[in-house]
Amino acid sequence: MTENQIGEIVVDAAIAIHKAIGSGLYEIVYEVVLTHALKKHGLNVERQVPVSIEYDGIKFDEGFRADIIIESKVILELKSVESVTKSHKKQVLTYLRLTGCKLGYLLNFGEALMKDGVTRIVNGLEE
Repeated sequence: MTENQIGEIVVDAAIAIHKAIGSGLYEIVYEVVLTHALKKHGLNVERQVPVSIEYDGIKFDEGFRADIIIESKVILELKSVESVTKSHKKQVLTYLRLTGCKLGYLLNFGEALMKDGVTRIVNGLEE
């Protein structure tokens, strides 16, 4: 399955979840429910994945934790905030760069309409 095919499933699932349970809950709630929904589609989904970083020739295990990684190809960063910032978007791009993944989504479940809370971020993905 390509990154774009996975992305379609992610967006559809996020919209369905937002419609079903609404906005304003803690991010962890959306993370658990979205993981369940994606696994129902037969996808390999991992939550709170520790990702090490390398700097100055040294590997540091205390890099960051990706909210969700799907099929080792697509990274999801979940938020439940009034609005996302440029910093949130840069965060996802950095995650992509550090993991070698090419597609990420910043999903803000705090928006009134989920379609307004979906930001697609690419790093070297051929369309």
